[in-house]
Amino acid sequence: MSSGSYQQLLESLMRCNEQLFDLAAKQGQHTSKALFQTQVDDLSQALNKGMEDPGEMLQQQMDWWQSQLLLFQNAMLKQAGQEVAPMVEPERGDRRFRDSQWQEHPWYDYIKQSYLLTAKQMLASIDRIPDLEPAQRDRLRFFTRQMVNALAPSNFLASNPELLKLTLESGGENLLQGIRQLAQDMGRSAGTLNVSMTDESVFQLGRDLASTPGRVVHRAPLFELIQYAPTTDTVAKRPLLIVPPFVNKYYILDLRPENSLAKYLVDQGHTVFMISWANPDQRHTQVDFEDYVVDGLLAALDAVEAATGEREVNAVGYCIGGTLLSCTMAYLAARRMKQRIKSATLFTTILDFSRPGELGAFINEEVVSAMEAQNAETGLMDGRQLAVTFSLLRENNLYWNYYIDGYLKGQSPMAFDLLHWNCDSTNVAGPTHSTMLRQFYLENTLVQPRTFSVRGTKLDLSKITVPSYFVSTVDDHIALWQGTYLGMQQLGGERTFVLGESGHIAGIINPPGGKYGHYVGPLADNPEAWLDGAEHQEGSWWPHWDAWLKAQPGAEPVPARVPDTGLAAAPGDYVRVRLNPVDDGEAA
Repeated sequence: MSSGSYQQLLESLMRCNEQLFDLAAKQGQHTSKALFQTQVDDLSQALNKGMEDPGEMLQQQMDWWQSQLLLFQNAMLKQAGQEVAPMVEPERGDRRFRDSQWQEHPWYDYIKQSYLLTAKQMLASIDRIPDLEPAQRDRLRFFTRQMVNALAPSNFLASNPELLKLTLESGGENLLQGIRQLAQDMGRSAGTLNVSMTDESVFQLGRDLASTPGRVVHRAPLFELIQYAPTTDTVAKRPLLIVPPFVNKYYILDLRPENSLAKYLVDQGHTVFMISWANPDQRHTQVDFEDYVVDGLLAALDAVEAATGEREVNAVGYCIGGTLLSCTMAYLAARRMKQRIKSATLFTTILDFSRPGELGAFINEEVVSAMEAQNAETGLMDGRQLAVTFSLLRENNLYWNYYIDGYLKGQSPMAFDLLHWNCDSTNVAGPTHSTMLRQFYLENTLVQPRTFSVRGTKLDLSKITVPSYFVSTVDDHIALWQGTYLGMQQLGGERTFVLGESGHIAGIINPPGGKYGHYVGPLADNPEAWLDGAEHQEGSWWPHWDAWLKAQPGAEPVPARVPDTGLAAAPGDYVRVRLNPVDDGEAA
């Protein structure tokens, strides 16, 4: 590395230090302290419980020491040229130790196995602590896993043979480039380090992504409404309204033509409307969840009627968009208004929050109160902080791998449509975020009849009697399918449950020809019994769902509806508002 490169490296490190301190100052102190105190309290109680049986703790320590001594002996034998079977192997799908040196070199193999044995022992010890509350044990496992994976030898230059070789061969240029990338990422982060996952300058909305033709036919402070142009001569009489989550951009449902759910539905002869939520800013600091019901979804129904003359719709809700859709239907029922949503399709939607998945690690009174205080101070939950939180739910695949590639290998991130969407973060209005945390996740009020209110109207999910179609996914870590099944049971009316393979995104964005199958079956008393009686089907669940939609009333054909000139061409203006503007031709 030249002297000029050393100077650049030093200057970059100084800038990173300044930005690091600035990030720490900006970080929500209430939440940080509450999370730290929760971990301290959990660990203290775990140690106290463990000390009730000191013999068990001593045995665990002895087991660990014996395994480490045997591993060291094996390393010596391997160094001497003997073949030795590994004591532990990385789990299937663990890509951290792919380089051949982790297997072939005796001492790197020793480092790897020592780490894996220690990690396994630490996590197993939590399961063996007696009399812990389930939520407490889950939190201990989650934060212990975070620590263990953060300390993996693959994350450090000195203990990663692939990184050492690359650094020697490049004369340290990989580290210089990594520091530049780190400095750039520091500048675009908000309280927590947002590691670059993809080259965000490659794709342009309306050209590469979100390109299904259509028009914005209505605009309000909370949303734009897109009506897509038909591709068939006739369409079903009843329109289809899609309610995406307001914690992400809608175009996950309209990425590229070959995997666009919006395009697929248009091609099947549906008049499709898509809500594009505003990315909240200081104008939205007073917006609460109930406003998304009344000023959002109900207003969208009026706009659909204005565009088509049809007062009734079939509706689709994705994730928290499905929760919003369900609350809207319950609101109409509670006010004794004619139900305008005649069928509901709910993708990975939680209604019963008793099984919150790994997000449950952040849900307790202390942390929720702290986040409420932070939301009250700032008015907004910064979407970049939320993005890091969700990435750390799958830390090895969505955080540390990009950390290594970007900062230690010095590689420029690749362009990938799904990651472009994933990094296109949205804020959440402070009151909305607080309501979801306390009333949904902490207190689980939606499944308690007449407990959760929308503008003074108490809701009861059992009063929803329209046909519903639930889609969940096997590997969903955000909305556990067993929990979504329990939520489905809260609704009245005819219900259909489908379980897709893969996870929260890939299991939903799985068009015909995709690699994932699905399960269908008659309803049962509990999710486990349902799965026992379900039948596996190859391929996408989309055609099964389209057939279900066309079996609902209102499917009779009418002449195709061409959207009016409208306010703008799809994808509209709201979706282009970014927290981290990039030089790709999009509006900032």
